Amino acid sequence: MAEYTPPKVWTYDAPSGGKFANINRPIAGALEEKALPLGDHPLQLYSLATPNGVKITVMLEELLALGHTEAEYDAFLIKINDGEQFGSGFVDINPNSKIPALLDRSSNPPTRIFETGAILIYLAEKFGEFYPQDPSERAECLSWLMWQMGSTPYLGGGFGHFYAYSPDRLEYPINRYAMEVKRQLDVLDKNLAQRCFLCGDDYNIADIANYPWYGALVLHNIYGAAEFLDVASYKNVARWATEIETRPAVQRGRRVNRTWGPEELRLPERHDASDF
Repeated sequence: MAEYTPPKVWTYDAPSGGKFANINRPIAGALEEKALPLGDHPLQLYSLATPNGVKITVMLEELLALGHTEAEYDAFLIKINDGEQFGSGFVDINPNSKIPALLDRSSNPPTRIFETGAILIYLAEKFGEFYPQDPSERAECLSWLMWQMGSTPYLGGGFGHFYAYSPDRLEYPINRYAMEVKRQLDVLDKNLAQRCFLCGDDYNIADIANYPWYGALVLHNIYGAAEFLDVASYKNVARWATEIETRPAVQRGRRVNRTWGPEELRLPERHDASDF
């Protein structure tokens, strides 16, 4: 393969290829006027059951399991492969055009929240759950939450893209990101060798944020790379992820806005607990 010589000024003159080429572009903003639907509950979620989407539906289901009826929510499906995240209504809530996006209509004016870390912190503070009150313990929780936000792009957009979605399988980027993903798994595994959950004995938003990515990697073979990455060797990560996955709220949260897999695990939209 000929070596690529970057131009002096990069321009977008053709799709890059790969699974998501039709929705990748170097500009922001709405591409069409399209209002979002609204349900009956104060919390309106617009999402898809990717790992980032699962973080928020798990959090909401956990809050409901604790009896917080104000955490009832409507979850509307956003079909990112069809570009629905570029509709004007969605962009009004998330100018970054990424799922998930949350609208809290219990405030006046309504509060928009985007980016999963921000949504988790907002919900944790709003309901006083899964968020340590002690300053040192909270710092540990936030450290692992921010670790996930900074590290996982190397797993998804880095390794996942070049291993599973790129139009060409290229040795250098696959090796580069495989090394980083294995380093991340080792970070988690060494920490979880000493702790039940990421921060100690208590399950919190740091676990809720990390589980959908690294749990899916070690338990569900995302990207078809389980053998390649030898994920079975990270036994503490697998133990932690398995324990989280037994929680009924997690099982419900994984189903919301899911449109693939076994029929019994799909719930494209969720508007009431009876939908399960």
